[in-house]
Amino acid sequence: MKPLSLLLFAPLLPHGGATHHPQRDFADVEIKATPVAGNVHMLEGAGGNIGVSVGSDGILIVDDQFAPLADKIRAALKALGEGRLRFVLNTHWHGDHTGGNAAFGADASILAHSNVRKRLESPPRGQPGPKEALPIVTFDESLSVHFNDEEIRMIHLPGGHTDGDSVIHFTRSNVVHMGDLFFAGRFPFVDVGSGGSVDGYVRSVEKALADVPADAKVIPGHGPLATVDDLRLFHRMLRETVASVRERKAAGKTLEEVRKEGLPAEWASWGWEFISAERWIETVWGGAR
Repeated sequence: MKPLSLLLFAPLLPHGGATHHPQRDFADVEIKATPVAGNVHMLEGAGGNIGVSVGSDGILIVDDQFAPLADKIRAALKALGEGRLRFVLNTHWHGDHTGGNAAFGADASILAHSNVRKRLESPPRGQPGPKEALPIVTFDESLSVHFNDEEIRMIHLPGGHTDGDSVIHFTRSNVVHMGDLFFAGRFPFVDVGSGGSVDGYVRSVEKALADVPADAKVIPGHGPLATVDDLRLFHRMLRETVASVRERKAAGKTLEEVRKEGLPAEWASWGWEFISAERWIETVWGGAR
């Protein structure tokens, strides 16, 4: 039997398809709703965190987790408001963030960066999802949705986690959804096979930090609701661990030696089942720039 972490995060791997999900029983998954600020809530379940805008115009969600959770997500949305789901915003293409697209795209409009549609149309493993799973509105740099009395901005940050990453800024509610450009308190996954890179990831987080208000609430792709200070700490971890690995590599040490030495003690607790300290070292060692 595979470890739970691999079952849960298998769609994050470079060969994960849009609608692919591991053979897992989702019956035990509960969808937890947390008020964030203004019109915005956060839903946690299995897979990436979902951002929700609820108001007089209806409901908008950011990402939609795995396909088998669609009914549970619908029930959670109904508990937040009786309005119709009108928009789904995808932060990137991975299946734990877009697996519900087909279920929700039958009634709502899906919006995403143009590379998200391209990768959902031609996933590296498995068959593409149905037409309803594809974004019908795409953009290259940024896009604004004026909904529930605020501008909701989608901003593309290239070549970080993937080549289709978007950060979502709820401007009036003062909330930012980072997608998988932020794993709160954890080492991140960089999908080099989908156009991501270690240096691009660091640059994207730095760019997000330069634009986000200091008092904003931050929804990470994975992990608990966070603050801008948490995002700054994540960025410092990235910079310091990348520098640590590369300095030792430049000094002539082998990957095995660096793995044995590990990372600075401050970051010891950031390893988790999917991205341990050793795997993060390997990512930095060979990750595309």
